[in-house]
Amino acid sequence: MAASVSAKLLSLLGTFDARHRRQTLSGIARRGGLPISTAHRLLAELEQWGAVRRLETGEYVIGRRIWRLGLLAAGEVDLSRVAEPFLHDLHAATRAVVHLAVREGAEVLYLDRVSGHASVPIVSTTGSRLPLHSTGVGKVLLAHAPAEVQEEVIAHGLTRITAYTVTEPGRMRAQLHRIRRDGYAQTFEEMTLGACSVAVPVDVDGHVIAALGIVVPDLRTVRARLVAALQVAARGIGRTLEPGFHPPEDSLG
Repeated sequence: MAASVSAKLLSLLGTFDARHRRQTLSGIARRGGLPISTAHRLLAELEQWGAVRRLETGEYVIGRRIWRLGLLAAGEVDLSRVAEPFLHDLHAATRAVVHLAVREGAEVLYLDRVSGHASVPIVSTTGSRLPLHSTGVGKVLLAHAPAEVQEEVIAHGLTRITAYTVTEPGRMRAQLHRIRRDGYAQTFEEMTLGACSVAVPVDVDGHVIAALGIVVPDLRTVRARLVAALQVAARGIGRTLEPGFHPPEDSLG
């Protein structure tokens, strides 16, 4: 009996596992027992729905929509839900804009935002995507991303968004090294004029799975205080998430 379309779709999804997180079309077709033309057509449908995502390399990875469905399973934890009280505590302590973000490919995806009262120009919204290289949370996520992701972002070109955006590859690599060494990232009007940011990683079981950031008009007199507050919140989120949290592959550093 010929396999149904749903069986074929499930067969393709079933080819992804801990050893096959990124796969080529030919690899998926071979492991799924389907002709390449059939696998290509079905993967296009899965990509449109959000079950898989095609990288610039041509490889496929599990999409965020599947991850969100997985969070509904018993024992899984919703990152945004767990982080929400920590974000509000940060906002109450600083009265600034607070962000929670993850890496999705070569972009930063904003999962949550608590608005501040200061008149700081902000372009991010919950669910929006921005470049990794020009935002505080993005730089944290890029610094802890695999080396091949870092080189892909740099090779693709560091777009100049304002006059202060870092676009030189050597300078960017030096910044990423400092972020890993110092434990935080900072930006000075690199995404929007009049807005500076500082951000720290959220670590779970040795993996950076998200970034927590604050946006203010000026960092010069408040940076140390903001970094300390962010690190306390990030540790709290990480400790809460540790039992059984499994982030999507794209978020792992």
